[in-house]
Amino acid sequence: MSVLRKWDINLLQSEKKTLFSFLFLYAFLIVLILVFVSMLYYNFEKDLMLQRKRIELQSYANDLIKRLKYLHFHFDEDQTYPRDKRYRSAIYDSDEVEIFSLLEDKKVDLNKIIYQKDNKIVYIKLPEAYYLGAMYVVIEVNDDGAWLVRIYKNIAFYGTLFLAFAMAVGYFLLNLFLKPMKDTIYLLDRFIKDTTHELNTPVSTILANIETIKGLSDKTLSKKIRRIEVAAKTISNLYQDLTYLVLHNKIVAEDENVNISQVLKERIEYFKIIAQSKRVSFNTKIKEGVYLFIDKKRFSRMIDNIISNAIKYNRVGGRIDVVLEDNRLIIKDTGIGIEKEKIKEMFERYKRFDTSVGGFGIGLSIVSMIANEYDLEIKIESEVKKGTEVIISW
Repeated sequence: MSVLRKWDINLLQSEKKTLFSFLFLYAFLIVLILVFVSMLYYNFEKDLMLQRKRIELQSYANDLIKRLKYLHFHFDEDQTYPRDKRYRSAIYDSDEVEIFSLLEDKKVDLNKIIYQKDNKIVYIKLPEAYYLGAMYVVIEVNDDGAWLVRIYKNIAFYGTLFLAFAMAVGYFLLNLFLKPMKDTIYLLDRFIKDTTHELNTPVSTILANIETIKGLSDKTLSKKIRRIEVAAKTISNLYQDLTYLVLHNKIVAEDENVNISQVLKERIEYFKIIAQSKRVSFNTKIKEGVYLFIDKKRFSRMIDNIISNAIKYNRVGGRIDVVLEDNRLIIKDTGIGIEKEKIKEMFERYKRFDTSVGGFGIGLSIVSMIANEYDLEIKIESEVKKGTEVIISW
């Protein structure tokens, strides 16, 4: 498990599921083998104990038969059924009806030769003649259970050794299976870090210079600048997503009472230039002074991805409705929508349902991660060709 813990922050959900499935199956098979072997060992030791005990009980039975034979031929009123401190006995006729019994357990299985039941060992012998009408002679002795204690000790000792060996083998196999995955994740992680680092500087430069020359009156230049700004903000949003995926476990959350009304207005303003490129308008109903105890950057990242998707998958000339109430946020678009049976798959990383638009399928995965971190409830309602509604409750 230490290997899993070490790489947990880098593994995808599907990879974690695969690894845990392997561990569960491996552990189940180990336990199954251990139980099966223990049962075989128990039955073997029990049979061995009964075979050893059979010799002793057979001598008791022969002794009883001799005494029954004597009683059969020399019977008088002063004589009684033979008794012995070493064992208890009984005799049954050919119809398996009890003739006389000193047994503690009156339910005897006469079809067996020797068996163990309820801390007693029972032996059945057929005499050569029906002395006193007896076809079955039954001998019963107490079972001290020493053999059972020995079995439990051996199972515990060797079972522990077997489990330790199995865990060592499992650890080796897990490392073996994880190595190519870890190597791939490391390379991908390194690539994303390098890529995001290289993206940051030019994107920041582009946005800074756009702000500087935005006020120029030349309409043609303004249109070009607007296009550049849309592209730069799109890249910037992707950069923020990649950065969050790579570093979200390493960045300490600065939770505070955030005025999400203000943050929501700022993020809508940020995305207006991108929305205008598709002639998508915002219709807002934002209640003032709504606060939420959360990390401001994480909340912004969550809102950015929902709004970005609402723009990306909207129709040209569409609309985005944003409603903020005391305990919930609703963002609804008039876009392409999605089939109801696919809604549950929307939060899976790299899952894309429409390849005609850009993106990597990581936005809603990030939304889900942040929501889970702060116990926010997300509900998605969607209808094909009518739009999608995202409801966040707290």
